[in-house]
Parts: sequence; C-alpha cells; structure tokens
Amino acid sequence: MVTTFAQAGLPTFTRTYSATGQDYSYTVIGDDPAKGGTTTIPTILVPITLTIEAPMDATGRKAVLDPSTDVARVMHSPIFGKYPFPSGTTQYTDAIMRADFEKEAAKDWHTLLGKPKVVALKIDVPVGKGYVLTSKKTGRMLAMVDVLFMQQEIFKQLPKEEMGAGKLVIAMPKNVTYYTSEDATECCSWGTHGMDKSQGTNQPFVLGSFLDPNTVEEDSDVQPLTQQLAQWFRDPLHEPALRVHRGMIPPGNIFPSWLRVPPASSTELPRDNSSCGGTGLAIDLFLNDPTDINWKNRTPASKAYLAHVGGMSYHLQNVALLSWYTGSASSAYSFPDANSLNGPSKPCPAHIHEGNFGAIKDAPPSTVPPIALTGGPNGHQLIGYWSGLGRISDVSPQWDVIIVAFATPLRGAAEGTMQYQVRGSITPEQFKDDIKQKQSQGKKVMISLGGGGQHFALLTQEGKQNFIRTVEDICTEFGFNGIDIDFETSSLELDPGDTDFKHPTTPSTVNLIAAMREIHDHFGKDFILSLVPEGTQIPAAYPGYGGQFGSYIPIVEGIRDILGFVDTQDYNCPPIEGLDGEFYMPGSVDYHAAATELVLHGFDVGRDPKHHFDPLPADKVAIGYLNSDTIPSIVEDSMRYLITGKADTRTTYKLRQPSGYPAFDGAMFWTIDDDRKEDFRYSNVVGPLLHSYPTVK
Repeated sequence: MVTTFAQAGLPTFTRTYSATGQDYSYTVIGDDPAKGGTTTIPTILVPITLTIEAPMDATGRKAVLDPSTDVARVMHSPIFGKYPFPSGTTQYTDAIMRADFEKEAAKDWHTLLGKPKVVALKIDVPVGKGYVLTSKKTGRMLAMVDVLFMQQEIFKQLPKEEMGAGKLVIAMPKNVTYYTSEDATECCSWGTHGMDKSQGTNQPFVLGSFLDPNTVEEDSDVQPLTQQLAQWFRDPLHEPALRVHRGMIPPGNIFPSWLRVPPASSTELPRDNSSCGGTGLAIDLFLNDPTDINWKNRTPASKAYLAHVGGMSYHLQNVALLSWYTGSASSAYSFPDANSLNGPSKPCPAHIHEGNFGAIKDAPPSTVPPIALTGGPNGHQLIGYWSGLGRISDVSPQWDVIIVAFATPLRGAAEGTMQYQVRGSITPEQFKDDIKQKQSQGKKVMISLGGGGQHFALLTQEGKQNFIRTVEDICTEFGFNGIDIDFETSSLELDPGDTDFKHPTTPSTVNLIAAMREIHDHFGKDFILSLVPEGTQIPAAYPGYGGQFGSYIPIVEGIRDILGFVDTQDYNCPPIEGLDGEFYMPGSVDYHAAATELVLHGFDVGRDPKHHFDPLPADKVAIGYLNSDTIPSIVEDSMRYLITGKADTRTTYKLRQPSGYPAFDGAMFWTIDDDRKEDFRYSNVVGPLLHSYPTVK
C-alpha cells in the first residue's frame, strides 16, 4: 500500500507541470507558500554509537564510532540555526524551499525544523553487515555499513513513545558511508530518507552521518545530513526498502529522466560520458545529488557550500533546485551556490536505457583504425569482454584474451544448468569460425559464466553435476579456451560461521571449486580458469571476512594451482584499505595499486594473522576497469606503476615491492564493444604500452 501524505502526519502542497510531452506533479513538505506563515516540524535527533564487530586491527579490537560529542555542533549548524543564505536568513532547508518557490512565496513563509529532542542509540554491526577502514596517518575511521540493516536497527530500538507520524527522526552515526540493496557493490551513499514502515507505522526519517575532517577528500561535518535533509524536504515519501524487497521503484516524486552532469575538469572523457541519473531528486540507488562531482558509485563528494557560524565552519550540500528538474525558467538552478549548475537538466537519451544486452547493432563507423599488433607474446595481456557488437573476427588485434559474455543460469531448469546463446545477427557456425580465426592468431577466447544481475547457487551434488555437464557442453560446442567465473554479489555469499577460507563450508563455494577442478581436468592443463571478483569479493576480505566480503578468497585458494588469472573489478566497489594502513577511494592510481597489491603481496584475512592469504604470482593478476569509469591516462599509469614501480603522476600509496612486478599480467576491460564504439580509446593506448615491455621469462 502506498503511503498518503495524510498518513505521514505532515503538511504538504503539490505542484504540476508539463515536460517531454507528459504531465508531472510533485508534492513537498510545508504549507502553501502563497498563503505564508510558518510550519514547524517536531524533530528527534538520534546520535548512534556504532560498534563494528569486524576487527579493526590484528589484536581483535572493535571500532567504536561515537558521535555524542558532535551533537552540539550539529545543533549549532545551519541545519537548526539561522544563517544568511541568498534566499534569506534562516535554516538551510527552509532557505532551499524559499529558493525553490521564490516567485510565489510570501515574505513570511517558512518551513522549519523544531528544536530537536536528543535520543541516543547504540548499534552493533555484525560481521558481514559492515567493516571499518582506518587511517594510520590521521587516525580517522570510515565505516562501510548496509543501509537497510541500519534503518531496521534504528526503528527496532527507538522507543515507540519517541516516534510518531508527525515527527521527523534524524539519525546521525559518525563517519559512516552506506551500501544499498544489501549489496556492497551498490556503493556509496551518505544515507537515505523517506518513510519507515518496519514497525507498522509511517515514520518520516532521515539517515545521514557526521564526518570528522579529512575522513574523505571532499565532504565533511554536516554535509551528509544536509544532503539527505534537502532531499527529504522535497521527496518525503521516498521508500528505498521497496526497491530491495519488491523490485519496484519506490513511491515519491518522479521527474523526467535526467542526465548526470560530467566533471568539468577532465580532458579525456568518452564521447558519451554521461549516464542517466534517474527519475528522482537523486541518483537511483546511491541517492547522490546531481551536483556531486564523483563519477559512478564512489564515495559521494560535492563542491560544498562553506558556511561560517560562530567561529566554526560547516560544509553544506549544494543541491539542484526544482527548476533544474522541471526545466522552468529560473534565476538559479542550484543552491546555495548558484554557479554549481548553470542551466536546466538534459533529458536522458533512450539508448542509455538499453544496457549491455539491449539491441545489438553493428559497430558505428570509426574515425580511428585499431593499431596493429607488433611482436609476439611478452607475458602482458590486454583482456576484454565481448558482449555482442559486430563480430569477434573484427575485434582489435591488441586484445590478447577475448571473454565472451555471458553463459547464464537457465531459468526454470534444474539447479546448475547453464546456457549460452550466440548474440547479434551471426549464426552459430559463423561464431565458431570467428573463434577459430582469433585462436589461429594466438588469441584466447573464453566464455564468462554469470554476469551482473544473475543469481547463482550450487547447493547440491546434483546441481554440481548439471553445472559440470552443461559448461563442458558449451565449451566443446564453441571451442572456448577456458571459463571465466563472474558470479557477483549476492551469489556465492559465505554462510554464517564459515570463517576459514582454506576449509570453506558454504555448499555453493565447495561445489563450485570441485566443479571447476573437474572441468579443468576434463579439458587438460591448457584449459584456462579465470576469476573476475568484485571489489567486495577479495580486497574487502582484509578489513572484514564474511557474507559477501571476501567470498572469492576460498575459490582462489581452492584452484590456486590451476588458476589462469584473476582480475578484480576496480569498479562497482567500495573504498578499500591498503597494506600501508590508509584507505583509498576508487578511481585513482593509488586505489588500483593498493587494491591489487593486496593480492600480489598477500594479507591477513579479516586482519587475523592466523588466516593469512598468500600472494598470487604477478603473472596471474590483472586489474579490471570499466570503460566509462576511468580514463586512459589513469589506466596507463596504473600499469606503469605496478609493472615498473614508477608512475608519471604523484602517488600516495607506496608499493611494498618498490621495483614493481615485472611479470604483472595486465588490464581487463568491460567492454571490448564500448572501446570499439569510442575509436579504440583504450586498446590503442593501453595495448601498445603493455606489449612494449620486455618479454617476461
């Protein structure tokens, strides 16, 4: 049942408009601005002390993040206090509303947060629901926590007498970033907001965080709280839990689908670098604002508006005004900094919604030819996924390993049954001929099993045998050189109590290891086995092992002697902690080096020296990149740094092996298809670099 505003116990008003040939309406908090007067919202401020069960060091200490000393600063901030904003001297959220409705608002119209009652809570975050990253240099900690777990725990513990439909609950842990959909690859956000129904009530709430200085590069202090408050005021019925449990878009305000705003400073953006932000006030899943400057799903960052109050500085979220979404003429499209957005939103083109497996079309004409490959194999590889664009025979010669995406679990069939259907307009026979042609040129052509959005489990012996039989049939029919395992979160999660990666007990893990070994034995020693874990599935095992965190570690260990290569996806991943005791955000050379050296150097799983993961040989390790989530220069410098120990740009993370890893395997990309559509912008740069290094002996 969809919540009504009357059930929420809050005053609201609604506006309608037309755009892209459709009629839209949105409803926001407060009384009609034309009528004037002040609306005051009763508020409960809930500082939450978190204890992270995953240990923060080798002694087993648990991190405790306590925001109690920050409550006074939040109370003093422009969230509750008056500040001279461009739209008037008032609270932050009231100032936004007055800017949104400047043309019709009476001079005395205000929507204010009442002086909050403070109700403190304590929550223990179990292993598998989050972990903490630490900084040896600054002493700062950043926790990664499941946002749904947090929401549920808050309303389990909050006394019923403190709640009520007409009150706003503002929950404030300290130094926390969140992942959503119970999937740590859906990361990161500074919180969520809307209506909680878990206790049988319609409770308005905002969940944010308070950040110590220098915890992350851009954001600080109350910025996460102001971000979520700004969104709640203008979309109070957002229900994120519905997306998780029912696979539907949560109720709330819907706007024309809009394009994200690309960072202005990059000089190496793809032709079509923007992505669809969503149809709400914020980016789907992550709830990042259009003004956030980080690409994709890194820890959000904004060019914050800096407010100075009584000798203290506060970082406030710059947000898009409603005029940015509706396209209406306005004196400003962002607030408080009117220069953050210089015009209304641009509509999201239909082709962006097609996804990787939408209509497969012939490759567009390229203005740049692929660079020819010179010389023989040198031990460094350019690896890419082919998802159906054109023909494999036309793939650039720079690609050494071509991984066909995907063989998937057959829906409705017995457990473990896999299928592959040739994509595009070619026949199976043409596809087989193309594979043979590439193999005659010394290339390896593999089949990837799984892919994003595919849930996989192998719980029984019967399922294991179905998997072995159908995978062997696929490889035999098409002549693939090997199989690539890409079963993503939440597939292959570790069961509770499965704590020893060298002796796993989770049935799907145990059966998959056994099946891979049997398939390898069937085809012989030259048959390649590769793994493409997400960042949560290997690097995250360092700060916390359990559930989805580190789920590929036992698989690596189980096939270590016959493993071809592993290329951890350095995208769709949370921040990680390196062996230097510092944590890094995705996207930089530092991140790629720190995440990869965990595999190259080895680490204590879950920070426990009794469970040490031994290093993999450098010739079995590559880095996985997403075409739209990086730029060629970063990939080049990452390869240069890991192979030689030298980088063209300044690096903060220092390799444990300063001279680098001369045998390092190379780079993987999702996808070959996107590289081809963008004039071979990666293969023409990264391929020649990798192939220029001396032959590894």
